Amino acid sequence: MFSKSKINEPGPKATETPKSAALEAIPAAPKPDFKPTPAKAKPAASVLSSDLHITGNLKTTGDIQVEGTVEGDIRAHLLTVGETATIKGEIVADDVVINGRIVGRVRGLKVRLTSTARVEGDIIHKTIAIESGAHFEGSVQRQDDPLSGGKTVPAPAAPAAQG
Repeated sequence: MFSKSKINEPGPKATETPKSAALEAIPAAPKPDFKPTPAKAKPAASVLSSDLHITGNLKTTGDIQVEGTVEGDIRAHLLTVGETATIKGEIVADDVVINGRIVGRVRGLKVRLTSTARVEGDIIHKTIAIESGAHFEGSVQRQDDPLSGGKTVPAPAAPAAQG
């Protein structure tokens, strides 16, 4: 009734090749010379410590965090003004976060005055946020391109008619 044949026995059949032999039979696909380009690491923000006093202008395409005192203009991508910082001069940056004191004009796409901010000067911005508790003395003006610095010159008034 039952016969013992190799068909019912476990193991590879005569028509099958063992898995290891099957893997060896498949030629390995050639590896392309793929070398991913290393991501350009964004440099860390330049930090001006609280004991540093700078007289002069600062200009960078990167980020600056000021904790000390700067007497001069600052131009940067992101400027963070720490609570202990004082800046006397014009600020021009894409993003400006003010926690400390500024005496001068601020121009930025995004300007944020935190509750500890003290600003004496005009702010020209695309978007602005002023937290409760911030001290601000000056004017606020919205512009689509506040970084251009080009002031709009009013047209000369027409001479008064005399009659």
